[in-house]
Amino acid sequence: MTMLSGEMTRMVADVSGVFRQMGTADWTRTRGAGNWTRLEILGHLIDSAGNNHQRFVRAMAEGEVTLPGYDQEAMVRVQQFGRAKPVLLVGLWESFNLYLAGLVALIPAERLGAPCVIGGAEAVTLEYLVVDYVRHMQHHLRQIFAGMEVDVRWVELD
Repeated sequence: MTMLSGEMTRMVADVSGVFRQMGTADWTRTRGAGNWTRLEILGHLIDSAGNNHQRFVRAMAEGEVTLPGYDQEAMVRVQQFGRAKPVLLVGLWESFNLYLAGLVALIPAERLGAPCVIGGAEAVTLEYLVVDYVRHMQHHLRQIFAGMEVDVRWVELD
């Protein structure tokens, strides 16, 4: 987990640098009917960080966790991420993910197998949740960067 933590930290720094070069128009431009704007995707990633923070910490503390699922469409809609100031969401995303990267390094080896039940689905391990979180984040970051040339050192997960 220490290596993954370092790779996450490096990626967050790279991504944050690109984010800070983007203008408001880049963030709010429509991506087509029914698709979130880049700013809404970033808001979703902040929600994902918040949800996963609770999953990671509770599994570390309790040795197992059962938590509700996440209605992404409703959460993005009610928080109105598309109307937020990009600089606010960029700073929040960066801080939250740097914090999570540090937290990942603190996961004791004996907790990696902690069973985690999310939204009534079949149990997965804490280690699976951590890797899936990074995979999910990178998927959405690539959506944000679609059509852009960026220099980001992605986390190698496979």
